[in-house]
Amino acid sequence: MDIPDQLRCLFSAQVEERDGSYVVEVPRQEVRLGDVQNGETYRVALLPASSTDEPDESETEPEREHSPQKPPVEEGEQRTVEIEDIGDQGDGITRVERGFVVIVPDTDQGERVTIQITDVQQNVAFAQVVERLSYYE
Repeated sequence: MDIPDQLRCLFSAQVEERDGSYVVEVPRQEVRLGDVQNGETYRVALLPASSTDEPDESETEPEREHSPQKPPVEEGEQRTVEIEDIGDQGDGITRVERGFVVIVPDTDQGERVTIQITDVQQNVAFAQVVERLSYYE
């Protein structure tokens, strides 16, 4: 399956009926940590749980729900990004697929840079600046 770069979050949930409507709850962490904002409108795609992208049948349902997703970046990978925010320690912060956070030291908010991923952890990656770009590049 081809996943577009615009994807803001990815999670599993059940469709539930409530007060005459059908509801899919967005996990709190997707709003707190990702690119999803409360009150905004998003496109939603629903895929069946029996999709070919699911783990093999030997895995039980509870294991699927709690197994962590693989980070969307790899060590050594280069990307061109815009620094979205500055963290408490003064480092630049950008987000890539699924709202995955990449911390980039020595950058300013709004700056466009090409980065190289230097360290990948389960929920965050660290990168260094390879090239600083003009906003129009």
